[in-house]
Amino acid sequence: MMGWRDWFGLETRGSVENPAIPVSSENFLAFFGVQSGNLPNVTIDSALAVPAVSAAVTFLSSSLANLPLHVYRANNEGSERAGGPLQRILNEAPNSEWTSFGLRKYLWTQVFTGGRGMAWVERAGNQVVGIWPINPSNVTVKLENGKRIYTLDDKKTYAAADIIDIPFLLKRDQLSSYSPIVMGAKAIQLALAMNDYGSNFFAGGGVPPLSLSGPLPQGAEAMKRAMGDINRAIEAAKASDKPIFPMPPGHELKQVGFDPAKGQMVEARLFQIQEIARIYNIPPVFLQDLSRGTFANVEQQDLHLIKHLIAQWAKAFEDELNLKLFGAARNKRYVEHSMDGLMRGDFASRMNGHAQAIQNALRTPNEARALENLPPKENGDNLYVQGATVPLGSNVDDAAGSEGDVDDTGN
Repeated sequence: MMGWRDWFGLETRGSVENPAIPVSSENFLAFFGVQSGNLPNVTIDSALAVPAVSAAVTFLSSSLANLPLHVYRANNEGSERAGGPLQRILNEAPNSEWTSFGLRKYLWTQVFTGGRGMAWVERAGNQVVGIWPINPSNVTVKLENGKRIYTLDDKKTYAAADIIDIPFLLKRDQLSSYSPIVMGAKAIQLALAMNDYGSNFFAGGGVPPLSLSGPLPQGAEAMKRAMGDINRAIEAAKASDKPIFPMPPGHELKQVGFDPAKGQMVEARLFQIQEIARIYNIPPVFLQDLSRGTFANVEQQDLHLIKHLIAQWAKAFEDELNLKLFGAARNKRYVEHSMDGLMRGDFASRMNGHAQAIQNALRTPNEARALENLPPKENGDNLYVQGATVPLGSNVDDAAGSEGDVDDTGN
């Protein structure tokens, strides 16, 4: 059965997940004479030339890569940090060539551009000895006997248990994924077009496209000469910083199209920042858009970022690591990010938070000092609570007196 593309004779392109293939190549409107094909093609590289896209990708990938990542071991009293080679691999150096920050930033960059980040878990027997990044565009994912198989460069095949795989959004087949660049191609295409128009407009000295009206010379060559004369006159006026240039008698120049101000270019470019922020679900303030920012809503956007974006992606990475490093059973070990770094706040807020946690027996003084990168102190591992807290309904004077009767010396 013929599809609508066959009826119109339109070309079918290959996979849009390949960064080298434009994701805006469809030109349906061209059949009806609308030349939307003149708009710039959107690839991963061209999309990153849009400042808002570049800011979103670098901000998210750097923020997630900067989170401390620790290994914990569960015990009867709760959980405790575990050291050893795996802690070094996850939080310091995953292999002999990459730092932990560098590998994780590369992985998240692939997630927020091509739509998928991958890494290979190197093992010696059952022990993890390294984690290596993989270029997702060189990987084919398929099912064999109901199990997911990853093939790199059509040569090496890996089981799913050896591949850390973070998709931006899985497709219905559960094998391929959507790319945020592809999903937001139209918005990015418009941002590129406005960039090009603005740069061309100001590169031309702020002169919009013009049409020459009046008695026109006959013949193609004569027309070219007349147009050349007018162009040279305009260029000479711009070079001399004078807004006056000669015109042939009976001729007039008329503006064609709109200049950026009349086309509301500034407003449109601000709207494109908000559109790109929606693609990544990131508050616009983190793309340096403070056009509607106030002290109150910027603070709320900061909370939105951590609760509804960073925490979700951190959870996705933690679950993938726990499954691939420890298996479904986990053996009481697990990996978890520390979100304290993102929620430190200003100095006064941090100190107030530490004081309340210590006074209410939520943290020991040494635990609070560790969050500020300060060394532990003697007797700093004890829990403390405010002495004025008494049971409801008790006599405050009696409670205070009983607290004071510590020993016979009155101490």
